[in-house]
Amino acid sequence: MNTSINTQSSGQPFLTIVIPAYNEEKRLPTTLEKVTAFLDQQPFAAEVLVVENGSTDRTTEIAEGYAARFPYIRVLHSPKGKGAAVRMGMLTGQGEYLYICDTDLAVPIEEVTKFLPPQLRDFDVAIASREAPGAKRYGEPFYRHLMGRVYNLIAQATVVPGIKDTQCGFKCLTRPAARAIFSAQVMGGWGFDVELLFIARRWGYRIVEVPVNWYYGQGSRISPLRDSLRMLGELWQVRLNGWRGLYDVKRKA
Repeated sequence: MNTSINTQSSGQPFLTIVIPAYNEEKRLPTTLEKVTAFLDQQPFAAEVLVVENGSTDRTTEIAEGYAARFPYIRVLHSPKGKGAAVRMGMLTGQGEYLYICDTDLAVPIEEVTKFLPPQLRDFDVAIASREAPGAKRYGEPFYRHLMGRVYNLIAQATVVPGIKDTQCGFKCLTRPAARAIFSAQVMGGWGFDVELLFIARRWGYRIVEVPVNWYYGQGSRISPLRDSLRMLGELWQVRLNGWRGLYDVKRKA
């Protein structure tokens, strides 16, 4: 194991990987094994922030075990909610680029290079897209695909026109953009994805959709009815916040 290229001993890390983790004792070990194996092969310094958010299982114990083995892994604790966990990680991370990474690794960790120089330049917010030309989906049930497309059409019509995939949980931001956007971000649940894109667009940040290979995970916790209604409610809340001027003042990066 070559940790010298992945620690912060040489200064500020090039990449921060933020992994929100709620009751992930089953998936987290495999995820961290893949992430650390990938980082050990990279020429840049990196840090991994596992943000536990209200777990009642062994998520914290497992994450702390990996943090003891790999000096570039840290464990944070946030209030419950994926949005709250991501916000904490993005405001804490020190990387030049900060990458949000779901625990299921539906987008393989190796694809993170698509979001970084030299493969990608001149962006502030790069989002994984399952709809951009060249993207591929694997194993997704038809009903899930249909749910996602209906939600996206509503999101485009009301909040973020022109963005074809707001909900893929893999996104990369430059540190200045991450600091500014997440200082203004308030949604604690699933609506944070649309909210950060709404803020980014309002403030003139450059948003790029990156085509990815995406693999449907059997461990998905989304409830088709309950979570669809919740996400639509949060979509409306973002639009309402915009009308009220909540995002009008740009925070300092």
